[in-house]
Amino acid sequence: MNIKRLLTGIIGFPIVLAILVLANKHVIDVLLAIVALISVYEFTKCAKNKEINVISWIGYLSCLLIGLLHILPMQNIPLIIAVAFPLIIFILFLHVILTNMKITFQDISVTLFGTLYIVGFIMFFALLYGSDISVWNLNGKIAIWYILFAAWGTDTCAYIAGKNFGKHKFSKVSPNKTIEGCLGGTIGSVIGGLIFTYAINTLLGCNVPYFFAAILLTMLSIIGQVGDFAASVIKRYFEVKDFSELFPGHGGMLDRIDSIIFIAPFAYIVFVIANLII
Repeated sequence: MNIKRLLTGIIGFPIVLAILVLANKHVIDVLLAIVALISVYEFTKCAKNKEINVISWIGYLSCLLIGLLHILPMQNIPLIIAVAFPLIIFILFLHVILTNMKITFQDISVTLFGTLYIVGFIMFFALLYGSDISVWNLNGKIAIWYILFAAWGTDTCAYIAGKNFGKHKFSKVSPNKTIEGCLGGTIGSVIGGLIFTYAINTLLGCNVPYFFAAILLTMLSIIGQVGDFAASVIKRYFEVKDFSELFPGHGGMLDRIDSIIFIAPFAYIVFVIANLII
């Protein structure tokens, strides 16, 4: 076990736990906007390895929307996003035209992808945290833990299972990952998530069906692992091992949240649909 990785986890987890439990949605929005800013910076810096000029100010400006998410009237958010998307594309192509193609199509394509991948996905975590979910006596502050169990639980259990039982390589995208590790990660996250479900049902008066929780956690765990592979694809393209060295033994901010941000939109959709039909 990497000592730096272990110490970073021991120090970092209680801090994240305290913030998520004690903070309100406005504080979380601001903190997530900062997380997005750091992630956009890492993405931009790594892109330079391939001589790609990311129009980073577009990503940074988009991060502000996360910080304002629950200050702006919620009914206006879909309209703001609907306007922002074509406006960003317009501005990107305007860069190409005004620079006489010194800014290339590749530059603006990577910029658009990075903005949607980082800012767009993180926004769903903020939306779920601050949402008025009432199904099964849940709320957003509780629901987001299914994302974390699916991401961190899978990551931890996959590492343990892969280390002890891994024999069959899964994909060249991430050569260290094994089929046994991936399966162990999903099984471990489901078990951990079901224990969490029992705890909130017993202690907080929730009544989340265990069958639903098991299906949800399985789905989110698989999605999270795809998110982990997706980050590996990006890093291989940029020819970097980690997005940065912000967290000793863990890499950068984007390395830490790659599974979480991939899971967040799907978790939000599931809980919103459940809240509408149940």
